[in-house]
Amino acid sequence: MRVCGVELKGGEAIISLLSYEGETYNVPDCRQKSFAISNSESTETMRDFHFAFGKLIEDYRVDEIVIIQREQKGKGAGSVTSFKLEALIQVLPVPVSIVSPVAIKEQLKRNPPQVDFEGLELKRFQKSAFEAAYAFHNMTIYKTDEE
Repeated sequence: MRVCGVELKGGEAIISLLSYEGETYNVPDCRQKSFAISNSESTETMRDFHFAFGKLIEDYRVDEIVIIQREQKGKGAGSVTSFKLEALIQVLPVPVSIVSPVAIKEQLKRNPPQVDFEGLELKRFQKSAFEAAYAFHNMTIYKTDEE
């Protein structure tokens, strides 16, 4: 199964692909590490994001998208743009799960990755997206329901 972990920060969707096949994790090469949106009021910009993200998901044969949950109100609330991006991702023809940061940390604590993050050839800013994908795989493998 191939999962795309997504961290939405401000006007950016940071992604990391992770597949699990034959009891082995693999971080496939990906042509894009993030999608930045400069003007979320523009219908054309949002359509372009939806098309580009959907095309990436299709091209890399992603089976599930996992988005890190953000607070809806309060001090650490996500931006309006991030929630627009989430909605556009959710209407893609691929299952989408939203996983809380607490559930991700719990999965990482239970089953830490057996590889050093620096050895994965991912950028440091992709770490949260990678951890979301990894935690989701573990939730699926070990049939835990912490989403």
